[in-house]
Order: sequence, then C-alpha cells, then structure tokens
Amino acid sequence: MNSTLSRRLFLAGSAVALTLPATHRVYAQAATPPAGPFATPKLGYAYNALEPHIDAMTMEIHSQRHHGAFITNLNNFAKDHAMIGKTPVSQLLAKWQELPEAIRMGAKNSLGGHANHTMFWEIMTPGGAKEPMGDLKAAIDRDLGGFDKLKADFNGAGGRLFGSGWVFVTVNKDGKLALASKPGQDNPMMDGLMPLFGNDVWEHAYYLKYQNRRADYLNTWWNVANWTKIGERYAAAKAGKLAI
Repeated sequence: MNSTLSRRLFLAGSAVALTLPATHRVYAQAATPPAGPFATPKLGYAYNALEPHIDAMTMEIHSQRHHGAFITNLNNFAKDHAMIGKTPVSQLLAKWQELPEAIRMGAKNSLGGHANHTMFWEIMTPGGAKEPMGDLKAAIDRDLGGFDKLKADFNGAGGRLFGSGWVFVTVNKDGKLALASKPGQDNPMMDGLMPLFGNDVWEHAYYLKYQNRRADYLNTWWNVANWTKIGERYAAAKAGKLAI
C-alpha cells in the first residue's frame, strides 16, 4: 500500500472515530505489542495535557499506534536476534551498519523511531520552565545565537525538510550545540551526537489539527516544550549519561 493511500485511510478512519461515542472510538484501540525486551513508554500525563497546541487524539494515536508499531517491530526482531534486546539502543544506533543485513534497515528505522519518540514524550511533559535557563541558556546563546534565533532557525529547518523527518538540537560530549535535520526516523546518535531535543515533522504528528499547515504547528510547538526537562537532558549529556 502506498503512503498516499495509507494516509487517506488513516484520515478516513479518524473522521469516523470522531462520530462515535468515546467508548467505541476506533483510534483508541491500539494493538498490544508482542512480549519482548521493549515496551511502549507511558506518557506520564493525559493525552489532552498539551491542548490546545497538540490535541488529545493526535497524542493517543501517535504515542500508542505509531510508537507502538516500532516496539512491535523491535520485539519481533529480538526473537531471532537476541542482541537487539540486550544492547543499549544508543549503541545499536551508533553502529547500525553492523546490524545483521536481513534486518538492518527495518531495525535501524524502528530503533530510531523508538529513540526519537521516547525523547519527544519526555521533553513535552506538561509544566516546567517555559524558556531555557542556566547552563543551557548560556550554551544556546553561545552556539545558536540566542533563543529567538534558535526558534527561527529551527522552524525554518522544519519547514524546509522535504517529506517526513525530524529537526533536532544536538549536543556533543563537550556540551556544544548544533541544529540538525534528519529524514525518516534517523537519529543523531547515528552520527556520534546526542539528541538534546527535537520536533517530529511527520504528518501524523500534526495533521489532524493543522492539516497541511506545518508552519503553524512548528510555531505553536514551542508552547509545549518543557525547558526544565531539556535542561536535565543537557546536564546528563555533559556528564556522558544521556541515552535516549
């Protein structure tokens, strides 16, 4: 099934779901991933906690179905390739080209998708600081030209990214920040860098609310970034303890 048809079916199903009582909404019925070493992370907050900026239906579908699909894939890979479940995700991504050839691309995509989304749910946690503070603010001023320039450059990169992918701020072992765009579910750990934070610009992250208005989504997304959490990730990265 091609991507255009898949998207149309997804949107059609979502439209039907809106007409049904809450107890029967089809979008709420996510398949349970097979047993294995990986599990879909719990959000730790309600699906509607990021409204009005990100709607509850998008958060439920995104976290349970899309992220859940990566978990299903990884557990299936791990059945025949035990090292998938026994090696830290960061190490697998750093050396993804050494994965068994038969599963290399599928495992790379699912590992990246799992890492990207695990980070995403964490840095959008409700509450926390609304702008960078302390060492993180100083690093943004030093490496990215300040918070306002970061937002403008980040949004610009997200708007220019063709098709599906992610925009990241990366951090190296010395604490230096940089902006990076990645296609698909690629992750900065594939390049020896750590993802400090990032935004998902796949259509499933915003289409139910913003349709084709990616720029509106990128602009409003800053309202849900939790800078306390991002600051904690920055401290962990400088200490060499940031994983995914």
